[in-house]
Amino acid sequence: MDEFFASGRAVDVVLAVLAIEAIWLKYRGGSWLSIGSALIPAVLMMIALRSALTGMAWPYISIPLALAFPVHIFDLRQRRIGK
Repeated sequence: MDEFFASGRAVDVVLAVLAIEAIWLKYRGGSWLSIGSALIPAVLMMIALRSALTGMAWPYISIPLALAFPVHIFDLRQRRIGK
């Protein structure tokens, strides 16, 4: 189990689940813009987590985390949460 997490495979499973969720949301009638703005922050955080688990340099961790924030704000504004 240690190798499963240390290799980043656990994050790959989560990313696969996010992809399945995106397909399911599209099937239910969502637009790609709303689906993407909701799921891209999670994908970016998972990429940062995978980078941290596999011992990559700090830019590979901090850049995806930093990029997740504006996309999250866009999603909130699109949904009109937190006007």
